[in-house]
Amino acid sequence: MFFEQMHPTWQYALGDCRDLLLLMEVKLAGEARPYMPIDQRIMRAFETSMNDVKVLLIGQDPYPTENVAIGLSFAVDLEVADTLPRSLQNILKEVRDDLGTKVKTGGDLTKWADQGVMLLNRHLTVPIGDASGHDDLGWNRFTDKVVAALAEKHGEKLVAILWGKQAAEVEPLLGSAQIIKSAHPSPLSAARGFFGSKPFSKTNEALKKVGRKPVKWDS
Repeated sequence: MFFEQMHPTWQYALGDCRDLLLLMEVKLAGEARPYMPIDQRIMRAFETSMNDVKVLLIGQDPYPTENVAIGLSFAVDLEVADTLPRSLQNILKEVRDDLGTKVKTGGDLTKWADQGVMLLNRHLTVPIGDASGHDDLGWNRFTDKVVAALAEKHGEKLVAILWGKQAAEVEPLLGSAQIIKSAHPSPLSAARGFFGSKPFSKTNEALKKVGRKPVKWDS
């Protein structure tokens, strides 16, 4: 199911991951606890062509609140999210402070993904109410391969945004990709290097340097 949900370009690049994804399906089928996002959204970051990715934004794991995570790192389902998670609030604040503009769609970051920003969590599922509860399930084996495949394909034309320690773990896999790194936007660390880091303007400058179209972060 998971392998088949990916765009054909991803299937081609990650053909050796078919068995690994099947293993993840088996593990989740045996999981006694409900988890997020729903199965149909777990592979959402892979629905668009690998060829179109120009920015990789790494998150840790989905939000552990029921029906909030949508399969894109940091993004939420606005139809059910009464209050935006604090990390996401801080991201939107930094967009405003960095670029002087607001994100029109609030916490639904789908329009970032539509522009070639891959919103990828290190772990693609999480038990409801148990943040980091699937960190040892094995997802990082898969997402490591994803990062390496992207870096190999795009080289310096890929910009990677790494927020926090878990995201920084993939840096050795990024090859010649341009890297923009800071503290995580979590309320526990945002004031220690995330606020004022200007990742959005820096990303656009990096894209322009290699002839790629900047992202409209306020869309």
